[in-house]
Amino acid sequence: MQQNVNPHFKPVWKTKKPYNILRGGRNSFKSSVIVLQLVYMMLQYITRGEKANIVVIRKVGNTIRDSVFLKIQWALEKFDMLIHFKATVASFKITHMGTGSTFYFYGSDDFQKLKSNDIGNIIAVWYEEAAEFGSSEEFDQTNVTFMRQKHALADFVRIFWSYNPPRNPYHWINEWSDGMVGDDDYLVHDSSYLNDELGFVTEQVLADMERIKRNDFDYYRYIYLGEPVGLGSNVYNMNLFKGLDELPSDDRIIGLYYAMDTGHSHSATSCGCYGLTAKGKVIRLNGYYYSPAGQVRKKAPSELSQDIHAFVTATATFEHWHGARLQQRTIDSAEAALRNQYLKDFGQHWSPVAKKKKVDMIDYVHDLLAQGRFYVCPAWA
Repeated sequence: MQQNVNPHFKPVWKTKKPYNILRGGRNSFKSSVIVLQLVYMMLQYITRGEKANIVVIRKVGNTIRDSVFLKIQWALEKFDMLIHFKATVASFKITHMGTGSTFYFYGSDDFQKLKSNDIGNIIAVWYEEAAEFGSSEEFDQTNVTFMRQKHALADFVRIFWSYNPPRNPYHWINEWSDGMVGDDDYLVHDSSYLNDELGFVTEQVLADMERIKRNDFDYYRYIYLGEPVGLGSNVYNMNLFKGLDELPSDDRIIGLYYAMDTGHSHSATSCGCYGLTAKGKVIRLNGYYYSPAGQVRKKAPSELSQDIHAFVTATATFEHWHGARLQQRTIDSAEAALRNQYLKDFGQHWSPVAKKKKVDMIDYVHDLLAQGRFYVCPAWA
C-alpha cells in the first residue's frame, strides 16, 4: 500500500481514534486513502473467516453509483480482491462471496430506510462529501444506529468523514470540524495536492492548477488548498471578465444560449446572449435591457415578449456566428407571466433555471472565471 498512499496520510493509517475527519482540497486523494483503508480493514476479518460489514453514506442516493460505489471497487482491485466480490446495483452492495462481508451504500435522503436496516457486524462507516449534509445532527442520528451494530471483535465502529471545506469559514461543517481539533477521540487531518509525493497528480492537472492560480488566487486556495477563504467584499472578481475587441478568428461560435432575469414593474428585465466556442470559451455577445424606473407607463409582459423575441431573432441570425445552433433559453424560475406570454405568442418555451444552493451557483461562475474562459464582446447585433 505504500505505493498507493502518500506518506502525508500515515497518521490516518496509524491512528487508534474512532472518529476520523479528512478535509482538504481537490486532488488531495483523501477519498482514495479512505477506500483503501476500508478495504484493508475488511480483509483483516475476511482472512480470519469472519463476516464484517462497512456502511458508506452520501447525502443524496442518486450520486452513489458514479462515486463511492466505483471507488470501493477501485480499491478492491488494488488489493487484487475484486474477483472475490459481487457488486449489485438494485440495492447498492458489494459482497464478499466467501464470508458474506458487505459494503452497504446508502443515501441519507432515505433516512427511514437507513435507520431501519439491521446490518450487524459493522466495523466502519464513511460519510463521503460530508459538507453536503445539513448539520452534524444528521451524523449523530445515523452513528447511533450503526454503533449499536458493532462487530463483536471490533473495539469500536470507526467513522470517517471526507469533504472539501466550503468557501464560507462559518459554514457549519467548518466550525464543527475545527471544534473537534484536539479532542482525544477525533483525528482531524488536512491535505492538499501539495502533499502528493508519489506523483499521482499529472503534469496536465498541475498546469491547469497553475493557470487557475494565476487567474484567481483566492479561488485556487479554496479549490486546491482546501482553505475556507470566504467571498471577500465582491462576489466575483471583475478582473476575470475579459474584454474582446473582436471575435476570435480561430475559434468559431458553435452554440447560442440566452438567459433572462425579469422585473416588470419594479426592477429591470435583462436578457443576455452568450456564445459557446469550439474551444470551450463562453462569450457574452449582446444583451437586452429594459428598466421601468421613472416610466409613467411600464411595459406589460405582452410588450416585453415582443421585445425579447425581436432581440433573440436578431442575435440568433447574426452573420458573425452564422450556423451556430440555439441551444437553450433560460429564465428566472420565479417568473411565470412573461414565460407564459412568450409561449402564447411564439410557441417557444423558456426553461426555468434549476436553482441550487446559492453558494453552489456562485461556485459554478467562480470556476468558469478562474479557468479564464469567460469573455465580453461589444454589442454585435
